[in-house]
Amino acid sequence: MHTGIRPFLVAGVLVVVDQITKALVKGFDVMGFHHQGMVLGESRPLIGETLRLTFVENPGMAFGVSWGDAKIILTLLTIGIVVLIVRMILTTPPGSRIVRNALVLVLAGAVGNLIDRMFYGVLYGTDPLFYGKVVDFLQVDIPDVTMFGELYTHWPVFNVADSCVSVGVVVLLLASLFGNADLTLFRVQDERAE
Repeated sequence: MHTGIRPFLVAGVLVVVDQITKALVKGFDVMGFHHQGMVLGESRPLIGETLRLTFVENPGMAFGVSWGDAKIILTLLTIGIVVLIVRMILTTPPGSRIVRNALVLVLAGAVGNLIDRMFYGVLYGTDPLFYGKVVDFLQVDIPDVTMFGELYTHWPVFNVADSCVSVGVVVLLLASLFGNADLTLFRVQDERAE
């Protein structure tokens, strides 16, 4: 394991940015400091109609896929995925910076949304531990598209964590298709060789 602390510091910074943006949208009351935030469903233009700040809460996972009462399984599954990603970062060969950086993005996004699912319900008094909703707020206009019988007038509302996961996964796919990316989860090493 040749990875230092830098990848985890970068992931930590991205998680902090994600959580600050979500708190600014949702609002908070900490140590006597109150920030109103937006009303659920409220939408404000940032760059005309192309980019809007739209406050929604996602009770499920990406693109609004719901888990219903089995949400604790989603939360626990995410914890397992975070552990696997940390392991992958620690075992990524030193020359595979693109892969390591992509994994850092996926890790940051997974942790950012995991915090929402685990703690936001308790912090905001709306849901029990592990059952919180993910705060989404970025809405991008797209040309109207009909897929699977549904009309889409904008991309699904997302957040910083979602962006990290999406970019990280795309980079991993490109690295595996066009590079010599080693995405092995576990390596068996002969300790005598070390």
